[in-house]
Amino acid sequence: MADKYNVLIADDEQEIISVLRLFLEKEGIRVYEAYDGEMAYMITKNYDIDLAILDIMMPRMNGYEVLRKIRRDSDIPVMILSAKVQLGDKVLGLDLGADDYITKPFEPLEVVARVKANLRRNDKKADTHCDLLTFSDMRLDVGKCRLYIGDRCVELTKTELLLTEMFIRQPGHVFTLEQLCACGWEDSFVDDNTVRVAVSRLRDKIGSERIKTIRGLGYRLEE
Repeated sequence: MADKYNVLIADDEQEIISVLRLFLEKEGIRVYEAYDGEMAYMITKNYDIDLAILDIMMPRMNGYEVLRKIRRDSDIPVMILSAKVQLGDKVLGLDLGADDYITKPFEPLEVVARVKANLRRNDKKADTHCDLLTFSDMRLDVGKCRLYIGDRCVELTKTELLLTEMFIRQPGHVFTLEQLCACGWEDSFVDDNTVRVAVSRLRDKIGSERIKTIRGLGYRLEE
């Protein structure tokens, strides 16, 4: 991407920040670090932050309080990353304006996929990549939301379109169910079976041989 996205990671555990920084920077994302709530809020006030990842249990100001303050003057995506696994904690975070809620321990690749999905939805910075993606005999016009296979135009739902774009951008790459979920659904509570059904329907439309199941891992696009 031409303009880097700025992502804030606020957590009092240095190891967590270091791991996420490593994975996010591989995607060309600039990372800002905060180790307590007050530092996190000041960074959102003084820097052009595109997305914030907040732990709940932080010193000086907890994640919920930071979220409340952010929502007073900003609509940037906010993801909660917490060891609190009770449904009530998730509901509270979402009610306060969080866009996503991920529990610890977490899979770094899943967090990165959800970060990228939330950045795409917010679309604060224009993505300058080409709107026409091609692979084999497939052509995906992202701007017009149309998929062509040879001379045939294939009608896709919004979710199918997002999944197809993800596959075509990285053909041969194995995507986990968690990564596909983060790409195709705004609802973070979508279960694995919903993702499998969506992939099955996409196969029916573009050809079952194009998307291969990698047992125990996920799916990849093949020629």
